[in-house]
Amino acid sequence: MTRIPVRLVDRVYDVLIEPGLLDRAGELLAPLLRGRPALIVADEGAVAAQGERLLSSLDRAGVAHRLLALPAGEATKSWARLEQVCEWLLQQSVERNDHLLAFGGGVIGDLAGFGAAIVMRGCRFVQLPTTLLAQVDSSVGGKTAINARAGKNLVGAFHQPALVLIDPTTLRTLPPRELAAGYAEVVKYGLIDRPDFFNWCEGSGRALLAGDEDAREHAIAVSVAAKAAIVAADERETAGVRALLNLGHTFGHALEAEAGFSDRLLHGEAVAAGTALAFRYSVRRGLCPAEDAARVVAHLRAVGLPASLREAGIDAPGERLVAHMAQDKKKEGGRLPFLLACGIGRTILAKDVELADVAAFLDEERGP
Repeated sequence: MTRIPVRLVDRVYDVLIEPGLLDRAGELLAPLLRGRPALIVADEGAVAAQGERLLSSLDRAGVAHRLLALPAGEATKSWARLEQVCEWLLQQSVERNDHLLAFGGGVIGDLAGFGAAIVMRGCRFVQLPTTLLAQVDSSVGGKTAINARAGKNLVGAFHQPALVLIDPTTLRTLPPRELAAGYAEVVKYGLIDRPDFFNWCEGSGRALLAGDEDAREHAIAVSVAAKAAIVAADERETAGVRALLNLGHTFGHALEAEAGFSDRLLHGEAVAAGTALAFRYSVRRGLCPAEDAARVVAHLRAVGLPASLREAGIDAPGERLVAHMAQDKKKEGGRLPFLLACGIGRTILAKDVELADVAAFLDEERGP
């Protein structure tokens, strides 16, 4: 088992990574639950594919359980579903020291985590991510949220899990498109500050997506360790360090908003296209060598991810996409910081970007 601690100012929690870990979840969770039932908020797809493994492990450990299964997809991160989660928890007579289990992908982790943050003024929760995106990114670090009409993740809270259990074998039943979308977040860590890991991705990314179990486990462990280090340095994104994790997301969230936060464009697909745009915009500003941007674009395309507006299915004027960006929660003093690149493994936070220039760039990217 790989154990990666996430060291916060006031406490530490563990991320455990091991093939088959889901089948041992009951024995690992029983000490936390202390005789209380496991209250599980889950993705319907995760329940269909992996639910029997989780429930059987709880049964073997003598842990009672109650399950709320919700539809898959970004639309579930809504006010209506948040209300449903909170009301369900209250109906189960949840107590502040109970542990809610978030079982599924990033959508469920964000929604269930936010519900845990606000019910009873904060109860505890455990992340059991079943998608690559959730395993390498959203399950670690304590960001929880729902979407609003104005944009993505605009209503939420920092609420750290008590434990994260990652079983890479859950990826065996993940649809190829979902797996590839999650891989966009893996690549991100190499581009932020680990160029050697990006080199590894270029050599092993396609094997990972094709089913190489060792490659998957390695990518998850490196990604979690990278995120844990950044979260430890800047838990609530106040020092500018954690903002580096948003590489590709400012552009990507605008693309998601334009696509209506639907399955038309998955989050990871939007991040991939957004990352390519961030690198090309960095070239335009004279920050990044063109050959580095070309390498990034080539790798994303090689693994089947979109690397342009057209490939992401977005045909909107730059002004409209920038209007989506203007709702970004990272905006300060009316200005929006952008994650740009000085090269592969050298990401910077730029606070002098003019949105009008971004709009002009996006119009050029869109083409005639």
